[in-house]
Amino acid sequence: MALGLFTRLLVEARAHRRQVVAVSFPNLQILPGYQRRTGQTEARSSAPSTNGTAAAPARPYAGTGTIPSPVSLRHAPVSLAHLKSSAMPPPPQPLVSAPAPASYFRPFRLTPSRRRLPATSAVSAAAASHAHDAVFLRRAADVADRSAGLTSPHPNFGCVIARPQLETDDLEAWVAGEGFLYAQGTPCAELLAAQEAGEHARGATAYLNLEPGDCYGDSTAVSSLVQAGITRVVVGLRHPLKHLRGKAIQSLRSEGIQVDVVGEDLQSKLFKEALTSCLIVNAPLLYRAAYHVPFSVLKYAMTADGKIAASSGHASWVSGRASRGRVFELRGRSDAVIVGGNTVRRDDPRLTARHVKGHVPVRIVMSQTCNLPEEANLWNVHEAYTIVATQRGARRDFQKKLAMKGVEVVEFDMLNPRDVMSYCYDRGYLSVLWECGGTLSAAAISARVIHKVYAFCAPKIIGGVNAPTPVGELGMNQMTQAIDLIDVSYEQIDRDMLMSGFIQPIPDLSPVIPSVDEIPSVDPEVSPYETNIISFYKTWDTFGAFSNFSPHPLHMPDEKGDCLTWLTVEHYYQAHKFVGVDNPQARDVVQEIKQARSPEEAARIGRTRQREFPELVRTDWESMKIDVMYRALKCKFSSYPHLTEMLLSTAGSVLVESSPHDLFWGGGREGEGLNYLGRLLMQLRSEILGTVRTSVQVADSA
Repeated sequence: MALGLFTRLLVEARAHRRQVVAVSFPNLQILPGYQRRTGQTEARSSAPSTNGTAAAPARPYAGTGTIPSPVSLRHAPVSLAHLKSSAMPPPPQPLVSAPAPASYFRPFRLTPSRRRLPATSAVSAAAASHAHDAVFLRRAADVADRSAGLTSPHPNFGCVIARPQLETDDLEAWVAGEGFLYAQGTPCAELLAAQEAGEHARGATAYLNLEPGDCYGDSTAVSSLVQAGITRVVVGLRHPLKHLRGKAIQSLRSEGIQVDVVGEDLQSKLFKEALTSCLIVNAPLLYRAAYHVPFSVLKYAMTADGKIAASSGHASWVSGRASRGRVFELRGRSDAVIVGGNTVRRDDPRLTARHVKGHVPVRIVMSQTCNLPEEANLWNVHEAYTIVATQRGARRDFQKKLAMKGVEVVEFDMLNPRDVMSYCYDRGYLSVLWECGGTLSAAAISARVIHKVYAFCAPKIIGGVNAPTPVGELGMNQMTQAIDLIDVSYEQIDRDMLMSGFIQPIPDLSPVIPSVDEIPSVDPEVSPYETNIISFYKTWDTFGAFSNFSPHPLHMPDEKGDCLTWLTVEHYYQAHKFVGVDNPQARDVVQEIKQARSPEEAARIGRTRQREFPELVRTDWESMKIDVMYRALKCKFSSYPHLTEMLLSTAGSVLVESSPHDLFWGGGREGEGLNYLGRLLMQLRSEILGTVRTSVQVADSA
């Protein structure tokens, strides 16, 4: 397989690695009126600006004072002192100042070398500008990763708004605002950064690790930057999803904003590290877009002699506490964790992310025969949701027992890693962590569904001819057949050593990127879809606005007639499971759901409380939940005209909520679901069309 853009960048970076070295020029004189910063940063209000007016007052950085980095990246702070001294031309002489020292001026001679000075100066200035852009773009990628482990994996968007400050070399002082997407259905990164920057955003540059992906029909990301007064946008990557790629960039350019895309408009070698950061932080989305499977990571812990357990099967613990803490982080970054039946029988794991209060991945057990214990920690679905993937017809009686405990059982005609990953793709998963034994890991590698490996090596020797190893038989007889990992990195974690590397490079999607001049246009009279079925599920889908997770607040009256604001349809729906119940605990649950930061968290709270305290659920819920949902949908679409237009544009098509596991609101895996959400939207569409047609008829008759 040809190596992609990501691999080429890493190879070149390793071959031409450079360190930033401060350069001093002892003979360089500074004009009077300009003073090089030698101590603490001065207040911005006291420094001159480039246009002759007073600079905007200083704004403290609204963070912790440090820039967090992704787990896989660690960036050292960068100083721009050498850039200002060596690359940037001297600042212009102020209108009123003392005479410049004689040493500043040199005799002017018309020689070829002197005539080339302006060009050299321009090149140096451009290099300095590119260095600034690269630093802030890399920071945008770091900011984008801040929600990792707190919410389920989603496209990671980060935005940093910065403007030059002549009175300081400190990059921190250049940052006016920053933001990141916390979860599906929460405010976009661009809006949050613009709000934090305030008036400081006017005339500034916005750095985006990924082109905005707006599926909500309201162009919030673009309009936030336009209204904030941003004059330039630097984009690390175009959006990998076809229905979003290039749309936001074209919208920004149509508003008169300069948009520079790395690799297209910006091709300096200075962007290698920044581009690598942008690729890594959204690797799951890139793999999903290219291969139509989730980004899959194989993790295992082994002894120094390559064993994952003793000959008896005992494996607690191979690695140390610090390494196990890192595993919790990896789980928090995953939609699902996969193990095999042997792991359940021998280890009885819990597979939760116990390190933080945040996202808990789904636990998937792969077992062909469904030969699993009657009691296991994984059958306790109060901690996390569990799915058992098995062969069709295997132990139907045991499947019923699992279903009674709340465990979902999914049957496959032929259970194999490739089909399970296709199923996870249909569920909208971006990232999956494999914590299985050697037999299943070998099958997954052979099926080419493993993309990265995390190997924790402990300084222990256990021995044993029959002791299990991390990867089983792959059918390779010669060392020349071995799989070489790409971009290998090493990290010492207490006494253990973590080695990580890619089996398959992050895909290079550049061949299908549209040209800069391409303007996407869709004839409103012609449907761009060849089928009469329109599916929606995740908020980043083409019709993501139809999802209950879309960020469209509702203003709805409560049972007393008071108007309340709900962040999303999902907030409203989950809370109304408990509304009207004469119990203080039920009222507390309603408030807990209402205050949830994201629809994902509102859904998790509502479903968990419903399982734990069924007595708190209103007695008429099963008969009323459709009406509750329909009221919320009517309020949502009537409150946002652009959503109504989007809904009417689907006239003549069947709407299907394509959740493969929700057989009531969704269409199910094989169309066996009731698809009530799709039905309600089609009912609402017909109701609106009837109103529109009636209004037209009345107007014509008048």
